[in-house]
Amino acid sequence: MADNLSAEQRIETFSQRVSDIREELSRAIIGQQKIVDHLLISLFARGHCLLEGVPGLAKTRLIRSLSETLGLSFRRIQFTPDLMPGDITGSDIIDQDPATGKRSFRFVEGPVFANMILADEINRASPKTQSALLEGMQDQSITVGGATYPLESPFFVLATQNPMEQEGTFPLPEAQLDRFMFQLQLDYPSFEEETRIARETTSKESVPLNQRVDREQILQMQQWVRDIAVPEHLSEWAVRIVQSTRPGTSSSHKNVDTYVQWGAGPRASQYLLLGAKSRALASGRASIDRSDLNDVALPVLRHRIILNYRAKAEGIQEEDLIVPLLDHS
Repeated sequence: MADNLSAEQRIETFSQRVSDIREELSRAIIGQQKIVDHLLISLFARGHCLLEGVPGLAKTRLIRSLSETLGLSFRRIQFTPDLMPGDITGSDIIDQDPATGKRSFRFVEGPVFANMILADEINRASPKTQSALLEGMQDQSITVGGATYPLESPFFVLATQNPMEQEGTFPLPEAQLDRFMFQLQLDYPSFEEETRIARETTSKESVPLNQRVDREQILQMQQWVRDIAVPEHLSEWAVRIVQSTRPGTSSSHKNVDTYVQWGAGPRASQYLLLGAKSRALASGRASIDRSDLNDVALPVLRHRIILNYRAKAEGIQEEDLIVPLLDHS
């Protein structure tokens, strides 16, 4: 798509499109506005999201509704203990020419070949199967049988897991957790929201959502996010926040030294800035400020901090350490 818009027109167009998407999603999703905002921030920053929440909080419905509104191809993969990597990536099969009888290999694409992937209950599959998503999330390509196949842009992985159940699950390795831009935690709806959910979902059929943007517009918006310049002092502030999560360093907070085993890596600094850029544009602003960085800090950092045994024994959560860092830096 040709981009002949001025900087002011880009900002106005970006924020209007995001507003249209939010409005359409509100027809299907009641509440969870913060989660919706962070999903959109991640999408336009070319990130991936891990959603945690107990059953019944409409995680799957939210993601499916988002794909309808964005007009993107969508595939849902139900992760189970017997799922194999080839069930995700696809595999080579033997074809036989009926005329000559000659046999040859042909690659059959798996469900990962879509714009939006819902990896439902990702922690129920083995680490070997979970890792089948790693190359796609990082390099946007899949390698099978020595051949590499590109994935179409945009490529957006949204994985869900139930934090309550531990039996029969496989915690995601830190290397894979780090591939997710955000870890989002869905909470129970308020009384008013749950009353509305109960009333509306039991009285009428769900209506199909309208597409508000197309694939080319999404790619355009992703590029606009990358084009935003970041003031040097805010880049330095983002890096200081990330470095302060690493125990035993000159910039670490005392609580970090006490309760953290491993801190966040450099990818956290990158995602802080990209998330802040995406949020600023969605808010109709040409540059980021501290509020943008503060807003994305928790979902960027919470899954990149590894707590030690003392923290677990004392009931310390990642949020208990991250929030004071934002005020301290």
